[in-house]
Amino acid sequence: MGATWITSATIISAIVIVSLTWAWKVLNWLWLRPKKLERVLREQGLKGNPYRILVGDISEMLKMGKEAKYKTMTLSHDIGPRVLPFVHQSVNKHGKNSFIWFGPVPRLTITDPQLIKDVLNNIHSFPKASINPLLRLLVTGLIMLPAIFKSCSDMIRKWEEMLSSDGSCELDVWPFLQSLTSEVISRTAFGHNHEEGRRIFELQKEQAELMMKVVLQMNIPGWRFLPTRTHRRIKEIDRDIQASLKGIIMKREKAMKAGEATKNDLLGILLESNHMEVQEHGNDKNVGMTLEDVIGECKLFYFAGQETTSNLLVWTMILLSSYSDWQARARKEVLQVFGNQKPDFDGLSHLKIVTMIVYEVLRLYPPVIGASRAINKDIKLGNMTLPAGVQVSLPTVLVHHDCELWGDDAKEFKPERFSEGVSKATNGQVSFFPFGWGPRICIGQNFAMLEAKMALSIILQHFSFELSAAYAHAPTTVLTLQPQHGAHIILHKLITHYYNARALEITIPVVSSMRLIIEIHRYRGVVIEIVRGKAGAALLQDLAINLRAGIVDVNQKGSLLC
Repeated sequence: MGATWITSATIISAIVIVSLTWAWKVLNWLWLRPKKLERVLREQGLKGNPYRILVGDISEMLKMGKEAKYKTMTLSHDIGPRVLPFVHQSVNKHGKNSFIWFGPVPRLTITDPQLIKDVLNNIHSFPKASINPLLRLLVTGLIMLPAIFKSCSDMIRKWEEMLSSDGSCELDVWPFLQSLTSEVISRTAFGHNHEEGRRIFELQKEQAELMMKVVLQMNIPGWRFLPTRTHRRIKEIDRDIQASLKGIIMKREKAMKAGEATKNDLLGILLESNHMEVQEHGNDKNVGMTLEDVIGECKLFYFAGQETTSNLLVWTMILLSSYSDWQARARKEVLQVFGNQKPDFDGLSHLKIVTMIVYEVLRLYPPVIGASRAINKDIKLGNMTLPAGVQVSLPTVLVHHDCELWGDDAKEFKPERFSEGVSKATNGQVSFFPFGWGPRICIGQNFAMLEAKMALSIILQHFSFELSAAYAHAPTTVLTLQPQHGAHIILHKLITHYYNARALEITIPVVSSMRLIIEIHRYRGVVIEIVRGKAGAALLQDLAINLRAGIVDVNQKGSLLC
């Protein structure tokens, strides 16, 4: 009896001890530790809302985010209050260096360029995954050019098929640009397996959208463990992606072991590079990338090469639709460099005006509107000492729009600010970092810039464009910054003027034969190449009376001679 009582007492004591231990941990996690971190931050003059147990500022973030999403907006580039409403409010209320609460975790907002530089440079105190071996490929971009050109040409062909008899059409270019960049990265990453690659990227897109729906709730302790429908779907997608990628990788590795030549795509080069590294270390299995590592890199292809580029392209088209003078200047440069020929790598690197425009679009509409880093140990940042457990937030879009850093015209579209390069535009400060900065630079930067400039060049060679009345300006964040209601644009097919085998400074939309005749009289001796297809044929037919009148003539190649 005594032994039984002792055993029962021991069990009860153990249960009590375990319960008290867990209760202490929960209390520390949800209250004591957050309050301690808050005290340390406030002692250094940093301000923010008082901590509220469990949720912090998340409820208010969700409320403001929902309200902002449904508000109408004029065609203004002051998008901070819409895409980062709570952070924008916090900075205005508590100062540029202030903190907000993601559940029980305080997140310090940093907007000072020197502090941003310190965070992005200090890869040890603010850890991030190391740069992968594909950096050299993404720097040159040469491997991507054929895939980019083919996919762009396919998109242009689809647009031309949609033209009405007057050579114009109205459409939402956003889904076309998404398909374009998805096709390019699928072909570049997986070669002959690009159809399967595209399916994987579509799954990743769905997964990212689901993650964005619950991203704030995930900061509430224990939330991610709840078996909600969204959580189940996220896990289901992840299993599907893992299985598909594993199948592609293992099939490719089997082919390599059988002596087949490496495919000229990112996956093939990645596997070959990994194989060579293992061989250099005497076939040590502990060296090189594991299957899980390779799968992780394949997932990164999507974010590095698809999301950033499609967003950059759509905002560039929207802004050039609004600023016809800059559209004309960009087209003039493209025609001077390439004429009607296929854009090449060397020529793309010499597009100064196009580059200025792209930089300004990235400043006003960065693909990723902010980034955060966790602090794992006490560190010194400027004159602040930040304890472990605090997070640091870099609100890219707010820094890019800061009038103190960029001048009173910070929220205006002025590509000329980049006429002498990024360093001159920023006065040497880290106030422009759409792809990160220094050792933190995004591996997708060069890919995105190359693809965007090539796609934009091809579009400018074929079309002029303007905003449709159906366009509603509503930037929103779904992993990256996107147009919530699409990008409704009116396209006009172009006829390009040539003079002495060189492109002149102007191109005109095919609006009517009368418009063309008026333009023709301004340029005697000019050869105008009629665009093939329905629009060109219809235009020639409309011009028949003028041809007979001797105003213009047609050579044997079907070009107009003025």
